[in-house]
Amino acid sequence: MRAWEVHGLREPRSLRIDIANRKFESTVGARRDDVSDDRLGLFEPGVAEMGRLAKQHPDELIFELLAGGFVETCYDGQPFFSEPHPSTDKAGAAITVSNVQTGAEPAWYPPDTSRGLKPLIWQEREPYEFQMLNNLQDVQVFMTDEFLYGVRARVNAGFGLRRLVFGSQAALDATDCAAARATMMGLRGDKGRLLGVRPDTLLVPPSLEEAGRKLLNSENGDAGATNPWKDTAKLIVSPYLDG
Repeated sequence: MRAWEVHGLREPRSLRIDIANRKFESTVGARRDDVSDDRLGLFEPGVAEMGRLAKQHPDELIFELLAGGFVETCYDGQPFFSEPHPSTDKAGAAITVSNVQTGAEPAWYPPDTSRGLKPLIWQEREPYEFQMLNNLQDVQVFMTDEFLYGVRARVNAGFGLRRLVFGSQAALDATDCAAARATMMGLRGDKGRLLGVRPDTLLVPPSLEEAGRKLLNSENGDAGATNPWKDTAKLIVSPYLDG
């Protein structure tokens, strides 16, 4: 479990975020004779693939959590991406703020990743560890004539500060990108304190890769005018956002 204490510059206010660790493991058994007779060289690549899967497992958990943010709730009891997040204005009156752009298109996400605290939190209680039972003196090997290879970890991903990321289901184009960025940079915290959010990354599923590259890399827009969004963010494409 992890608790963050976040304090504003005007009035201290505590925010607690708890993330329960989850245990993950993958184990493969291989007959001793099959390992010894592996003339096609399939065994070692298989073990290497287990290591690759462990390396990308954090991306799987983080991006799948992000994609579920339109439904899964965060620390204020609202879906992570929603309109009625509770806040207060300069006078202390209750208001709501939004970090979502509705629509029917594949979702995309511009976060601000420059802060010490992040919109999503990766918690690694026990790191990924590769283990082997392949010593001929091991009881398991002696009794079963089988080697065991596995990887385990105790980790989890959780929602962090919702004000640092925006979820859009509108079209990924210059108009909706401008609206999303303007909303993010205008976000205010409790008592109307301007947060100074500056989105620096664009997270998209593979279905939006072309649109993302066009938006962030092209010198000119559709009408031939200068593209004002060129190089304004780093594009990250993840298949785990196609949820």
